[in-house]
Amino acid sequence: MINLTRLYCDVAQPMDHLRYGRGHGAPKAAKERRPIVVWNITRRCNLKCLHCYQDSDSKFYPGELSWEQCQTVVDDLADFGVPAVLLSGGEPTIHPHFFDLAEYAASKGLRLTLSTNGTLIDADWARRIKEIGFSYVGISLDGMGDTHDHFRGRQGAFEKAVAAFRHCKAVDQKVGLRLTLARHNIEDLDNILDFIEREEIDRVCFYHLVYSGRGSELHEVPHEETRRAIDKILDRTADWVARGTPREVLTVDQPVDGPYLYLRLLRENPERAARAWELLNWNGGAANSSGTGISNIDTQGNVHPDQFWHDMTLGNVKERKFSEIWTNRDNETLAALRDRTAHLKGRCKDCRFLKVCGGGFRVRALQMTGDLWAPDPSCYLEEEEIGMVG
Repeated sequence: MINLTRLYCDVAQPMDHLRYGRGHGAPKAAKERRPIVVWNITRRCNLKCLHCYQDSDSKFYPGELSWEQCQTVVDDLADFGVPAVLLSGGEPTIHPHFFDLAEYAASKGLRLTLSTNGTLIDADWARRIKEIGFSYVGISLDGMGDTHDHFRGRQGAFEKAVAAFRHCKAVDQKVGLRLTLARHNIEDLDNILDFIEREEIDRVCFYHLVYSGRGSELHEVPHEETRRAIDKILDRTADWVARGTPREVLTVDQPVDGPYLYLRLLRENPERAARAWELLNWNGGAANSSGTGISNIDTQGNVHPDQFWHDMTLGNVKERKFSEIWTNRDNETLAALRDRTAHLKGRCKDCRFLKVCGGGFRVRALQMTGDLWAPDPSCYLEEEEIGMVG
């Protein structure tokens, strides 16, 4: 996860201590962090999105954790000291114990965030979410109007999502927009950025496409279009800061956004580029993400290196505590992930930005090439930029 507001504009942001080793509570090194836990509490969903990594639908899925098992997981996560728990799905608010689970987790001192399609959040639910103490609510949007409805598989989903943003804002609940950059919406990026500004949305996460679940059926954005999109996002981020209305703007699942931002800063503001490099270097990019700084518990209790990598299971919380699974040193693949730079191949291995990128998003390389250690096919840096030519 790359915080553009912090790196490009040099404006302090929430979670700087965890992401860049700055501020109270910062670990000594990024690799020593406890993982943020993405917890898919249910696979059931009221929508059918084209990019769903869970391949969710509006039906009952057997085998999900019982209420008692959920409580046991919460107790362990709190004792283990994870920095945050992201409740996700499916659609997490459909879970019959969603509010009970959130209240119990909050009572244990866990920092809670929510990933939702927003269609079920009315004024009362927004107020209750705020009262429980969610630090952040992320609502997915995949384009404006009919584009979003098509992507979400339901007419009227856009209007309900917009209403959810407004309900959260009305009770002063921090709310953010989550968008996956894909061919269907990248041309509408200006309108999406205008929407963020118009609705006074606090935070925005731009995800790069990962080929899990139904997302495997989508087409990759061409590299030149990705570069233009990142430039456009950087321009708007800087504009918001210049006008005194900074927003927390992040990109996710493409660590090469860090080197790309750095190269742009080198041309524009070398002094700021040096500060950005220091933070990127501490973070280490993907080398300290999946399997180290990020983790996943799926709806069946299986533990994975991240939420897109369900083909790799490390254990199950029904049988063993998450903390014990995560600290088990006997899993060879997990151990390799935590020392991944020694295993990388091709342009990732030889790239001059390896220490700040960490070798791209590993599960995407596996999905697209069949080789876990192959170069990330979605890396959009050119050969001369990574030092492969000349």
